[in-house]
This record gives sequence, structure tokens and C-alpha cells, in this order.
Amino acid sequence: QVQLVESGGGLVQPGGSLRLSCEAHGSIFSIYAMGWYRQAPGNQRELVASITASGNTNYADSVKGRFTISRENAKKTLYLQMSSLKPEDTAVYYCNTVPGAGPRHSWGQGTQVTVSS
Repeated sequence: QVQLVESGGGLVQPGGSLRLSCEAHGSIFSIYAMGWYRQAPGNQRELVASITASGNTNYADSVKGRFTISRENAKKTLYLQMSSLKPEDTAVYYCNTVPGAGPRHSWGQGTQVTVSS
């Protein structure tokens, strides 16, 4: 059973930066396209960034130019570098496979990102 463990969230002021990490325990990892999702209170979970096994990336319009997704396959770790953070980025952030990339793993606990002054 694959366990996804997100970390790196916290409270940051608008315009600040955070780097999130996701460790995929028990996963082959390198074969899967992976993504970062977020869910704000009252909203559905949305995909904000993805990266294929070969390193191709894609971003939601809301975060493009501000977020960078990357992966380190040897460590089975996914990263999300977030800069120029806005209050609307406030959400719980999760990692998982993306549609078409294979089986969806069980969701982890996520990591809370709060952008507020």
C-alpha cells in the first residue's frame, strides 16, 4: 500500500514563498505522472500542477509562473516550489497521481498552506 506524506506547509505572508515535499512510501514512483492538488474550505480538490515521468510539467492558470513542480525519483519525492503567494492560495495541499497515470493512491494527510498578513 502506497503512503503519501506531504510536508512543508505553514503560515506565510502574501508575496512569500514555501517549498512543499511529498514522499511516496512504497511506490515505484518514477513510472507515474504526479501532481499537486489543493482543497480550500468549501471547494473541491483541484489539480494545480503536474509532472510526467519524463519531466514535462503543466500548471493551472491560477498558479502558472508562480509555482514550480519537480521530482527527485531516487528519493521518491515530489516538490512544489511556491513563490509570490497570494491569499487565494490558502488550502490544504496534497500529492497524488494524475488521471491516466495509473491507479490513484489513497490521499495523504495533506499539508496546510495559509497565506495571510
